[in-house]
Amino acid sequence: MAKKPRSATVDYLVYFAIRCAVCLIQGLPEHWARGFANLLAWIAYQVDRRHREVARENLQHAFPERCADPVECDRMVRAIYRHFLQVVVEIVILPRKFHLTNWMRLLEFPDAPRVVEAITSGRAVILATGHFGNWEIGGYSLGTFGFQSYAIARTLDNPYLDRFLKKFRQRTGQTILCKNGDFDRIVNVLAERGVLSTLADQDAGQRGLFVPFFNRPASTHKAVALMAIEYDALMCVMSTVRVGQAWPHRVLVADIIDAREYAERSDAVEAITLRMTQGLEAMIRQFPEQYFWLHRRWKHLPPVRKAKKAA
Repeated sequence: MAKKPRSATVDYLVYFAIRCAVCLIQGLPEHWARGFANLLAWIAYQVDRRHREVARENLQHAFPERCADPVECDRMVRAIYRHFLQVVVEIVILPRKFHLTNWMRLLEFPDAPRVVEAITSGRAVILATGHFGNWEIGGYSLGTFGFQSYAIARTLDNPYLDRFLKKFRQRTGQTILCKNGDFDRIVNVLAERGVLSTLADQDAGQRGLFVPFFNRPASTHKAVALMAIEYDALMCVMSTVRVGQAWPHRVLVADIIDAREYAERSDAVEAITLRMTQGLEAMIRQFPEQYFWLHRRWKHLPPVRKAKKAA
């Protein structure tokens, strides 16, 4: 079915409204901007019933003990909305706030030596993260430190917003590669032993590899593990989370997976995918309110389970 043609006028008006909101946030004191984000989070919680229920269902599966109490479960859902509106504020103010001269006050990086060692090892490196914490800070800060990196991202449907967001993401030297149209450039980065970032927690559909994620089989893309094996890459499973009300943020490194360890295994792809997913889960369990529980991570069921459910 063909997509409905987009209206350039509507796209531009949406872009104009967002640019106005960005200017407003940038002109406010940070604590006012964060207060405004909390207000928007409260409104979103009230009106966005569909995603609110998705988050509640996901949390009840992931944390059955904590979410057995409806009050505690509701508190977590509200915290999720607040977190992601705070992420929007942080993205808006980041270019004016985060610099090479002050980053140590804003970012804790206890495992920096391990990551720097991987990046300077002369091998390809895959930075695998998820919709957790503030994933935009990672690539932004890496460029600030002088490391050339590439990130896989989906092109936004609104071309004006896509150009605006890409300009932010590439501000410090990171290069954005299109998820669906830049395959050759993606593999060239790894072939030339570069650094590639990707979000590794998206539902991969019925043809994905199902591995346990919070005790439920989750459809996961195999491409990350396949690329690590094909290009002899080191995989850093990591995220950037907020550890206070505002700053600092902390870079968590759950695992560094060496594809060479799986060279002789027939189940290498599944084993690496499982280990990567376990690393993401371990980090999320530390800061559960900072994961994007609003999306349907378990949208697809394994074929056998799907057949049983239908029966």
